[in-house]
Amino acid sequence: MSKVQKIAILVLFLLAIIFPIISQNDYFIHVMTLSFIWMIGVYGLNLLAGYTGYLSLAHAGFFAIGAYSLGLLTVKAEMNFWPALLLSLVITGVIGFFVGLISLRTKEHFFAIYTLCVGYIIYLVIDKWDSLTEGVRGLIGIPAPANIGPLSFETLQSHYYLVLFFLLLVVLIMYRIVHSLSGRTYIAIRNSEDLAQTIGISTMKNKLTVFVISTVIAGLSGALYASFVRFIGPDIGSIAIVFDFLTYLLVGGIGTLSGPIVGTILIVVLSQRLQFLQDYRMLVFGPVLTLLIIFYPRGIVGAVVNWTQKRKASVHQPIIRAKKLPEEQVKEG
Repeated sequence: MSKVQKIAILVLFLLAIIFPIISQNDYFIHVMTLSFIWMIGVYGLNLLAGYTGYLSLAHAGFFAIGAYSLGLLTVKAEMNFWPALLLSLVITGVIGFFVGLISLRTKEHFFAIYTLCVGYIIYLVIDKWDSLTEGVRGLIGIPAPANIGPLSFETLQSHYYLVLFFLLLVVLIMYRIVHSLSGRTYIAIRNSEDLAQTIGISTMKNKLTVFVISTVIAGLSGALYASFVRFIGPDIGSIAIVFDFLTYLLVGGIGTLSGPIVGTILIVVLSQRLQFLQDYRMLVFGPVLTLLIIFYPRGIVGAVVNWTQKRKASVHQPIIRAKKLPEEQVKEG
């Protein structure tokens, strides 16, 4: 990581910390907190699709599993928030493990179609199992996070900082994974799974590991959403949610560490600015997203990275040429 990138990250971190103090507007703080929750979910999708090359369309289903697990454990089982949060992640990971065992035997568009069906099944289970999930009535009265000593999370600002903490934790975990041997293994599988197998990489084991991690991150996002909104319904497991995540990822930059943050912030800000268009907002988003995918398939962050790499190459090329020139003159002489 370059010095400029480190400074940029530090500046963004400081801005995120002082945002509630600067804004003093509950609506903006609420929107930013939701944005942080979406970012966590997008990071889970990015780890699987961006670094392993497997696009899961069941991501909204695991988001809903995390939300409903926390909601049911705290509302119906009356469990304390923090053990319930931990258990909801375990439940999401276990379900993700069994789904991954089957789904990862397929590849490319077959994998996407299979996970799309899994996501829809999860949605139907939540919608139709009235005795457990309350069906279309939704689950009401999900409590706020329990106090940790003197720390209370009843206010909007305190919840904002709690979600920000989890977002930073996920970013740190992603950074460590991507820059580790495991991260290089995932990228090798994305580039060529057959080649990865020939050099001795256990592709199924690594794919299953990253699939489970991805689902756990999605479950964390869903659990934080449930504790923040305090009410959840079957719609949080709909296919529209996973396409929102995918839009944030494609705009920001798939397979990049900062892509989920950039894409989510940009789309959320644009959505707020275009609220007057209501349902016609997609008339703006649709063509912009299409053009972005055509000309910048790695999103905004990917385009910036490519531009900086080309610029560095163009700067170093005359130096390399100048070093070679005396040797060429000697040969000509």
